[in-house]
Amino acid sequence: MIARLHGKVASVGQDSVVVDVGGVGYRVRVPRSLLEGLQGPGDTVTLHTHLHVRENELTLYGCSTEDELGLFETLLTVSGIGPRSAMNIVSNVPVETLREAVARGDASLLARLPGVGKRTAERLVTDLKGRLGEAEGSPLRALSAGDAEVVAALTALGYSVAEAQQALAGLPPAGSLALEERIRLALRSFARE
Repeated sequence: MIARLHGKVASVGQDSVVVDVGGVGYRVRVPRSLLEGLQGPGDTVTLHTHLHVRENELTLYGCSTEDELGLFETLLTVSGIGPRSAMNIVSNVPVETLREAVARGDASLLARLPGVGKRTAERLVTDLKGRLGEAEGSPLRALSAGDAEVVAALTALGYSVAEAQQALAGLPPAGSLALEERIRLALRSFARE
């Protein structure tokens, strides 16, 4: 099994990189966040990998941290979640955000992810409850209805769930402003970045 690769990026694809390790190029499917952090060919990377074996195909999936890879491999144990779906989830939600959503039983947050429907989100919450470890930091709080509407609006506009939650953190509490004003402020926070 190939557990880790360290080498230079030979090329960057839409959802993968080719890593040159000792003259051998390994194509590795990676999260979007890793792709966005690369400068391009020539970068040195270390990837923690999972080799997915099928009858007619061997595919490497890689993450920049062991924590991400652990999440990816845990997602694979959920019925109906294959490696592409698991990598999609890892690409769109930070590990801590997913842990918090599962701990809260917040299937609605997971259902907003591309390619994850309501039933799959509910199955994720049910199957992963207690298996992802405790979320770090402050006690968990559920999203209010107003916060959930802001996240839904931002994800409908093409922002990731992680970006929407980051923008939400800088907003006044739900109820203090109208929904439209909170969304407008969230959009302004993206413009400042």
